[in-house]
Amino acid sequence: MRPRFHPADLLGIQVRPARLWTQSLGWVLFVAGIALYAHLSYVRHKENPYDRVAPTVHQLYQGMLTSALQPAEEDPPLDPGASLWQHIRYSMLWKDTVASARRFLIAIALLVPCIILGLHMAIFPYFGAVFQRFVLFFDKIVALSLLPILFIVFGIEEWSKIMLMVIGVGPTLVLDTFNIGKSVPREQIVKAFTLKSTNLDVAYRVVLKQVMPQIINSVRLNLKPLALFLFAGEMIASTDGLAYRIAIMRRHMGMDIILPYLLWVALLLFLLDVTLRFANRRLHPWYQSL
Repeated sequence: MRPRFHPADLLGIQVRPARLWTQSLGWVLFVAGIALYAHLSYVRHKENPYDRVAPTVHQLYQGMLTSALQPAEEDPPLDPGASLWQHIRYSMLWKDTVASARRFLIAIALLVPCIILGLHMAIFPYFGAVFQRFVLFFDKIVALSLLPILFIVFGIEEWSKIMLMVIGVGPTLVLDTFNIGKSVPREQIVKAFTLKSTNLDVAYRVVLKQVMPQIINSVRLNLKPLALFLFAGEMIASTDGLAYRIAIMRRHMGMDIILPYLLWVALLLFLLDVTLRFANRRLHPWYQSL
């Protein structure tokens, strides 16, 4: 006889929902959020047709078209006969996305030495003795408090914003890599030396390969802090970028532009996170990641 279903079983630890339910339930909160916003916008516009805090769906759609197809206010207008690709290529959204993405990717590339430093601190005792205490102290400095110094040293152009991201996230990534590297059992290192491995063989072919999936996950978790420091730099001193445009639109209460920009930033970070997770799964199929 088939056991009787009880609603409380949905909260059980041993429950294994079907794939269809798993895929469907993942969209419930998205749909609820959109419905809640649409209702809030309708109520506010019913009370005040000129409300600009919660634009309607039509206004958001027009804002998306303006962002994706029209140049910024400071740029010259396009010729009337310009193609769709030219409209996209010289649009406000394209310009700001390219500027922010360039700074973001350069900062990620500059974080690679931080990973190497953390690995060496975990493997080589003298590296740990020299750098560990300094990095621990430097990690406690609030990165935004260094922004005036960075402006003085690097100017208000690109490198001050990039270095703000590196300084803000780098020490944390060093310490995270250090702790992950320390978690490798000592027996594996000793076993590698018995097989005539060199110091660099142990560091890069034994330890690094073993901890690389966790380091990639650490980078994934630091994507949002990186974007936070990027936004801080762009909002204070910049002439382009996603955060710069949001700051400009804030002065005009341009929520029809701000909200699409916020969703675009979230989508880009989400896609980057998915890419890193996919690469981690393909490169390290033996590791069970989130």
